[in-house]
Amino acid sequence: MSIERRSGLLPYLLSRVSEDTKKPAPLVLFLHGARDRGNDLNVLLKWGLPRFVNESSPLPYFFAAPQLPEGQTWVEREADVIALLDNLIVSQSIDPARVILSGFSLGTAGAWHIAASHPRRFAGLVAVSGRVPTSLEEPQLAALKEIPIQIFQGAKDEKLAIEDTQQIVDTLQAAGGTTDFTVLPEGDHFIADEVYTDPKLQQWLISQSRRTSVAI
Repeated sequence: MSIERRSGLLPYLLSRVSEDTKKPAPLVLFLHGARDRGNDLNVLLKWGLPRFVNESSPLPYFFAAPQLPEGQTWVEREADVIALLDNLIVSQSIDPARVILSGFSLGTAGAWHIAASHPRRFAGLVAVSGRVPTSLEEPQLAALKEIPIQIFQGAKDEKLAIEDTQQIVDTLQAAGGTTDFTVLPEGDHFIADEVYTDPKLQQWLISQSRRTSVAI
């Protein structure tokens, strides 16, 4: 599939939906991990969800992946991520009620923060190999119960404790949230290829929808 390289407040990759889709389509917005920061968008295509999209036949969703400069975090660039989302919804045939936010590692921390700060913007959250930022306050965490969440973690990930993630899952489920936690028994921190190529997850990405769209 052809992926466009675009400039902006944050440079980003963009893949358009398959041509035979006439109705507004979902968008998967992906936030990369720490080692993919820099000024070369091609780095993002080496693995994980960007590589899957790049090597696949046309997919039934739009895909966008901004890139952070060295030394920055997604929490710091929250406003620019939302600005990119707004621009994509205005300029592309995207259904604003079907936007999925996903992240890997540093990107997962950013995804948790951005989804909690803007819960009405997202139909789902996919968190891969990342922790929930300790800076999130209880009301923000409570807002996440309205968003279906898929969490993936490797059992052999030395950077993350399974118990910490399970505690967040338990908290969200107790609040009435829809949260699925998948532990890959042989997985370490770098499980993105295995996670994003799973047909079940790919189907999940296009099956989520918020009940009401957000006015832009």
